[in-house]
Amino acid sequence: MSKLTALLAFLTLLNCQQKRDNKIEVFQTEIQPEIVEVIEPVDDVKMDSSKLKLNFKPKGNYASILQQISIDKAYFKNLYHSNPNKALDSVSRYIYSKLLNDIVPHWYGTEWDFNGYTNIPKNGEIACGYFVSTTLKHFGFNLNRYRMAQAAGLDEAKLLQPRNALKVFSNLTFEELNQKLNLVYKDGLYFVGLDNHVGYVLLKDKVPYFLHSSYCVDQVVIELAETSPCFSSNIYVFAEITTNASLLKKWILNERLNI
Repeated sequence: MSKLTALLAFLTLLNCQQKRDNKIEVFQTEIQPEIVEVIEPVDDVKMDSSKLKLNFKPKGNYASILQQISIDKAYFKNLYHSNPNKALDSVSRYIYSKLLNDIVPHWYGTEWDFNGYTNIPKNGEIACGYFVSTTLKHFGFNLNRYRMAQAAGLDEAKLLQPRNALKVFSNLTFEELNQKLNLVYKDGLYFVGLDNHVGYVLLKDKVPYFLHSSYCVDQVVIELAETSPCFSSNIYVFAEITTNASLLKKWILNERLNI
């Protein structure tokens, strides 16, 4: 085991994840829509949803959204067999839009808890690792949300992308990290593992935003990464999501993602 891997594994032993049985969970489609409080982004600078082209509040019935994604997934599978490049390009845009605008907004405001593992947005509590694994599973990725959430941040990243394709940054100021991110990445959605925390990073117009179940404000939020107290870390491990052709293919073909 390399020193870096050992360090990451040690640091993420403290991550906000609950040990659970390794069981497969089926989302209950009978869930009815809730009247929910609109959760504004937690940040010193109020973000403009229209400028970002993102929804900050939920819309529609959550179970119906998941059912539609399942239908769309079958369409992309047929498209992939006839035109793989077109399918991958379309799925990249589709995941970006659906995950950020349809799934995640239902989770904003869901309470954080170190031991939280709810499968239903705004009902119960969710730890940081479970927020990522549950939203990915609900989107249709073939994974065990318990095993992913219980893993160290580096292993969670490796579930999404091979180790040699991950980007690991350490001991950087935010300005240095942002410069490096914009050198190697384009706009898109990424997974990030920190010292003792995990979440999504949205890179938009060279600005990183942090989407996570926050132990700093005790709820799921979207924030400017620069001013998010939970984003401070000695180590950052990044895995691509919307720009990851191999991962997109696995989603289309429903291939299993294993730790």
